[in-house]
Amino acid sequence: MAGARTGGRRVSWERLQAAFDAIIDAPAPQRDAMVRDASNGDADFERELRELLAADTMGLPLLDRSNAEWASALLSDTPWPDGELPQFGPYRLLHLLGEGGMGVVYLGERVDVQRKVAVKLLRDAWLSPARRARFTTEQRALAQLDHPNVARLYDAGTLANGTPWFVMEYVEGVPLHRYCEANGCTVSQRLQLFRAVCSAVQHAHDQAIIHRDLKPSNILVTADGTVKLLDFGIAKQIGDELRDTDRTHTGLRMMTPAYAAPEQVRGERVGVFTDVYALGVVLYELLAERLPLDLSSRTPGQADAMILDTDPQPVSRAASAQRATSSTSLRHSEWNDLDVLCMTAMHKDPSRRYRSVYALLRDVDHFLAREPLEAHPDALSYRVSRFVRRRWRETVVVAALLLVATGAAATYTVRVGRARDAAVREAERRTRLQEFMLALFTGGDEAGPADSLRVVTLVDRGVQEARMLDADAAGQADLYATLGRVYQKLGRFDRADTMLQAALAAHTKARNGDSFTRAALLLTLGDLRIDQALLRSADTALTQASALVAPRVASRAAARDDNAALLHARILGTIGRRQEEQGLYDSATVTLQQAVAQYPASNRDPSERASLLGELANVHFYAGRYAESDSLNRLVLATQLARSGERHPAVAEVYINLGATEFERGRFTEAERWYRKAIDIDSAFYGAAHFRTAAHLSMLGRSLVSQERYDEATHVLQRALAIQAATFGSAHPRVASVLNDLGNVALKHRAFDSADAYFTRMAQVYGAANGDAHFTVAVALSNRATVFNEQRQYARAEAIYRDVVRRFTTAQGPAHMNTGIARIKLGRSLVRQQRWAAGAAESEAGYAIVARQAEPGVSFLQAARKDIAEALSALGRPAQAAKWMKEWEANAPPKP
Repeated sequence: MAGARTGGRRVSWERLQAAFDAIIDAPAPQRDAMVRDASNGDADFERELRELLAADTMGLPLLDRSNAEWASALLSDTPWPDGELPQFGPYRLLHLLGEGGMGVVYLGERVDVQRKVAVKLLRDAWLSPARRARFTTEQRALAQLDHPNVARLYDAGTLANGTPWFVMEYVEGVPLHRYCEANGCTVSQRLQLFRAVCSAVQHAHDQAIIHRDLKPSNILVTADGTVKLLDFGIAKQIGDELRDTDRTHTGLRMMTPAYAAPEQVRGERVGVFTDVYALGVVLYELLAERLPLDLSSRTPGQADAMILDTDPQPVSRAASAQRATSSTSLRHSEWNDLDVLCMTAMHKDPSRRYRSVYALLRDVDHFLAREPLEAHPDALSYRVSRFVRRRWRETVVVAALLLVATGAAATYTVRVGRARDAAVREAERRTRLQEFMLALFTGGDEAGPADSLRVVTLVDRGVQEARMLDADAAGQADLYATLGRVYQKLGRFDRADTMLQAALAAHTKARNGDSFTRAALLLTLGDLRIDQALLRSADTALTQASALVAPRVASRAAARDDNAALLHARILGTIGRRQEEQGLYDSATVTLQQAVAQYPASNRDPSERASLLGELANVHFYAGRYAESDSLNRLVLATQLARSGERHPAVAEVYINLGATEFERGRFTEAERWYRKAIDIDSAFYGAAHFRTAAHLSMLGRSLVSQERYDEATHVLQRALAIQAATFGSAHPRVASVLNDLGNVALKHRAFDSADAYFTRMAQVYGAANGDAHFTVAVALSNRATVFNEQRQYARAEAIYRDVVRRFTTAQGPAHMNTGIARIKLGRSLVRQQRWAAGAAESEAGYAIVARQAEPGVSFLQAARKDIAEALSALGRPAQAAKWMKEWEANAPPKP
C-alpha cells in the first residue's frame, strides 16, 4: 500500500510505520511529546498516528475475541458502566440521551463555560469502516451548516481508545408533531413551524447536502417555539453517488420507510427531490395527524410495494377522518390548496414534485397569504398516461375508435397554433416598440443627465400624449409603463408610481390585455416598490407577476418559449433583490441562482444576465462571502466593459461593488480608488445631484473615515446626505446609511452627543424600513454602544453589545464578520471593567471570526490583540500575553 488516506490527502504509510515503531514501546507519559515531534505540525499525520497507537491499546484484537465476548461488547447498552462516565478535554458526560444506528448520544457539559452540550460517539468504530465513514460524513455536514434552525457543531475529536466523537448544540425540545398536538397549534401555526424546517433543509441543499432522513423525530421544537433540525447521520453530498456507503453488500438501507421516497425504496439515485418528498410526508402528518400510508402492520416487501404503488388519501379527507384539530378550521377551497401542496411534494414521480424546497416554501407562503399556488393538480393527460400503462390492452381498442376524431382535431389545433403564434408576434412587436421608446427617452439603458438633455421636460410631454390615447387602452398602458420606468431611473419615484398605477388601470380597461403584459407591469411596480423601501408591497406585486408567468414556463408546451423564460428570470431576479433587502441571504442566493438558470441562452444581450450575476454577487457580499462576491463581480465587469465601454453606469456599479469588497477586507486605499472611478462615471452621466452619485459618495466618505481623513469625509458625506434626503425623504434606508457614516466622523472628533444622535436616528429609520430584526438595526445599536465605550460608560456599552451579538447571530449567523466585530467590541467593554477572563474569551472568539475574513492589520484585529494581551497579563499569563503583543507589533503600521 502506497499511503494511508486521510481527509482527502495521502499520508506516507512508511513514515507512519516508522513513527509507530519508534513510539509504541515508550512509557505512556512520554508518548504525547514524541507524537508531536514526529508529526512536525502535520495535523493529518498526527491524527492518523494517534489512531494507530490508540488501536494498539484496545485490549484483545478482533480475531482473538470469543463469540460471547463479541456479543457482550456489541449488545451492551452503553460504552461505560453507570457511574464511570469519562471526561475528555473540557467536556464531562452526564447521562445517556439515546442511541441510534450511528452511535450513542450523551448529555454533556462544557465545564469551563458551564454550557450543556450533546456529545455523540461512534461505538465500535473499528468494526465497520462504512459506519465510521457515515459518522465522519455527519460531522462534516454539520460543520458546513450555519443556520438558526440547524443544531450547531461545536467540537470534534477522538478518544484515547480510538472512538470518534463530536459535540453539538444540545436542543431541549419535543418532536415537531408532538409539539403541535400538545399545544393545539392551528393550521397557520403548523405551517409557520414547517416553514422553519424548509428553511433549514434549503440551507443544507445550498451547501450541497441532502438530509435523506427527514421526519418529526429529527425535528425538535423548543419551549419558545424554535425549530431545530437534527441528525445528519445518513446525509449525503449532492453528486456523490459513486462513493455511496449507505447500501452494504447485504442490501441494508439506511432510511425510515414511512418517510422514504419511492426512489429510495427502489435504490435509485437520490437528490433534493428526495428531501422534498419527506417534507411532504412531514407536512401531511402535521395537518392530518396521521401518516399518509399506514405501514405499521406490513412486511418490508409489502411496505415497499405500498410506497411505490399506493396513492395516499388527500390530506383533507385524512384530516376529516382522523378528526384532526385542524379539520374544521379551514374552508373547502383552502383544503383543496393543501391537497395540491401535499400531493405535489409527495408525487411518486420525482420530476413532478416541487423542483426545490424553496419552490415548496413559496407555495406555503402563497397559502398563508391567501394567494394562488404555483403548483397545480395533475393534468388529465398525466392521469390518463398512468392509466394506460396499467391497462394498455383495453386502451388499444379505444384508441382505434378515437383515431378519426384525432385527425379532425388536428386541423383545429393547427389553426389555434397559428393564432397563438400571431399573438406572440404581436407581443414581440409591442415589446420592441416599448424598448425603442425607452431608448429614445433615456439614450440607452439609463436615464442621462436631466438638465443637459431636458429629459424631464420630454417625459412630461409624453405624459400629456399618453392621456390622449383613451381609445387605445393597450397602447396607453404601454406608454404609461415606459414613462414610469423613465421616472424611476430619474429618481422621481412619486411620478413613477402614478404612471405605473395608470398603466395597470389602462391594461385592465383593455379587453385584449394579455397576462404577459400585466406580469411585466407588476414586475416594474415591484422593482419600484423596492426602491421606495416598501418591501411588503413589492412582494405582493412580484408574487402576482410570478403567478401569471410561472405556469407557462413550467408547462411542457412552453419549453421553447424564450419570452416567457426571460420574463420569469427577470421576476425571479427582482424577488431575489427583495429578499436581499430583507437580509434573507440564503433565500436570495437560491432565487437568483434559479433566475440565472432560467435565463434563455438564445437572448443575445448579455448585460441582463450579467445584472443577475451582479445581484448574486451582492448577496454573497452581504452574507460575508467576499471571495465569491469578488469573483462574480469581475466576471460581470468583463461583460459590461465589452458591451458598454468604460464610461457607462453599469461599469461604475461594478467598480463600487469591487471597492466594497476591498473595504471589508481592510484595503481602504484600494477601495477609495474603485469608488472614485465610479463617481467620475456617474457624476458625468447622471449629474452631480443624482441619488446614484450620492450613494457612491457615501462609500467614498466611508473609506476616507477609515483612513482618518475626517475633514474630507465630512464634506463628502454632507453632500451625499443632502442629495439622498431630497430624493427619498428623511426616513429612507439610504439616508440612514449616510447618518451612519456621519456618526462615525463625529465619534472620531469625540463629538459624542452628535454621534449618539446620528446613530439613534439611524436605528429608528432602519427599524421602520426593514423591521427590528434586520441586521442594519444591530449595526446602529453597535455604534451607539461604541459611543458609550468611548465615554467610559462600559457597563452601559456592555448591555447593548450583548444585545447586538444576539441580533447579528440571529440575522447573519455566528460566523459572520459583523458578529465577530461585535464580540471584539463586547470583549473590550469587559476588559475595561477589568473582567479579565470574560473579556479575553469574547475578544478571542471575535478575533477567530474576523481573522478568517480580513487582512491581518485591520483595526478590529489590532484592537482585539491589545485587549487580549492586557487581559492575559492581568490573569497572570505573561507568556501568552507576550505572544499577542508580538502579533500586534508585527501588524502595526510602520512608524514615520
